[in-house]
Amino acid sequence: MENGEKAVETVVVGNYVEMENEGKASDMKSKLSNMFWHGGSAYDAWFSCASNQVAQVLLTLPYSFSQLGMLSGILFQLFYGLLGSWTAYLISILYVEYRTRKEREKVNFRNHVIQWFEVLDGLLGKHWRNVGLAFNCTFLLFGSVIQLIACASNIYYINDNLDKRTWTYIFGACCATTVFIPSFHNYRIWSFLGLLMTTYTAWYLTIASILHGQVEGVKHSGPTKLVLYFTGATNILYTFGGHAVTVEIMHAMWKPQKFKSIYLFATVYVLTLTLPSASAVYWAFGDLLLNHSNAFALLPKNLYRDFAVVLMLIHQFITFGFACTPLYFVWEKLIGMHECRSMCKRAAARLPVVIPIWFLAIVFPFFGPINSTVGSLLVSFTVYIIPALAHIFTFRSSAARENAVEQPPRFLGRWTGAFTINAFIVVWVFIVGFGFGGWASMINFVHQIDTFGLFTKCYQCPPPVMALSPPPISHPHLNHTHGL
Repeated sequence: MENGEKAVETVVVGNYVEMENEGKASDMKSKLSNMFWHGGSAYDAWFSCASNQVAQVLLTLPYSFSQLGMLSGILFQLFYGLLGSWTAYLISILYVEYRTRKEREKVNFRNHVIQWFEVLDGLLGKHWRNVGLAFNCTFLLFGSVIQLIACASNIYYINDNLDKRTWTYIFGACCATTVFIPSFHNYRIWSFLGLLMTTYTAWYLTIASILHGQVEGVKHSGPTKLVLYFTGATNILYTFGGHAVTVEIMHAMWKPQKFKSIYLFATVYVLTLTLPSASAVYWAFGDLLLNHSNAFALLPKNLYRDFAVVLMLIHQFITFGFACTPLYFVWEKLIGMHECRSMCKRAAARLPVVIPIWFLAIVFPFFGPINSTVGSLLVSFTVYIIPALAHIFTFRSSAARENAVEQPPRFLGRWTGAFTINAFIVVWVFIVGFGFGGWASMINFVHQIDTFGLFTKCYQCPPPVMALSPPPISHPHLNHTHGL
């Protein structure tokens, strides 16, 4: 056990370049920079996890409740919240294991950000690395796409002079500025503000829905169809699968081994936002949400709603950066720019990553249904199945278990309990999340394409009000002639 503790301590050694000045502020400028810019504490990691987890999904959860029904919606949030916290814990354990082994071999991570595919490579080999890289990058790509779609969907409820596709063009250019944010180490103020924004929005949705009351003739008929039921379930799977960036957030910490329970605490806080808001909006509007995947669409336009929209727009910019930054790192490593000390050169090199994201957001602007599709086909493997299997295979030998840096919790049954939970997650998520969820989400997604078409200008926008034509001019003599 003593050797294990020493091994964990070595994790602290690997501070990379942007961390070197921590605790060495000598003037006011440095102190301000450390306060707002350089974050590596456990609190920073908690803000990053909580802020990144909920994001625009807050606006689509009432839509999921209309598909699932109230009881299933609440139970699935609690269930996937626990599953997501467990697999985030597994990822953190595997990261610490990998980093400790490498640092024993005198590998220096001062100017290198460790990523999930590198952890898989170091622990399990290149085939695991390739699978992890493919799923992770594809998920983060579409995660960034979803943020752009959400930006256009939200701003439309303040200013509908431009269609949603045009707003996507505009916000694509705005979100491209995230290329200038070096790493998750530099998201301190953004993640803090992001969580304040989602907290306001969640309680606005809750209070506004209660004050609005139930619409006349409200119906709560869900669940009515298996397709809708599993589509809603996979959207919640996606909600609590935001830990595809766990390794990058951990690497930005001064002491990554403190991460173990951070995601669980972040999930608990997020549930205090998602459960009241989704329940209240569904209670007020019921089945109307089936055709309105953005909760803002049904709430009356006023100053409070507009303020919530603006805050969510800013938050979506932040979440775009969260999803895109790991892709920037992968691209930098591919073209040999990751260790470049010039941020301007790295920013310029990152720009090609934004272009396919921009394009896909214009092709598939289906706010809501795209969440379920990404959840079932990508999130299910990226942050549930692969981490659970990786933990089993990394520690399958008795020698690996004896020398592990971190032992599983005693109250869960140590290794036997951990492997049992992992096996359950793999089977459940593969059958329910990927299998039934993938089937339902793809049917719903194809239905959106058939209904609205690709490159649609304004997804789920209300039809334009046609101006009344003036009454015809009466000509008595012509009418009289005609009568003759």
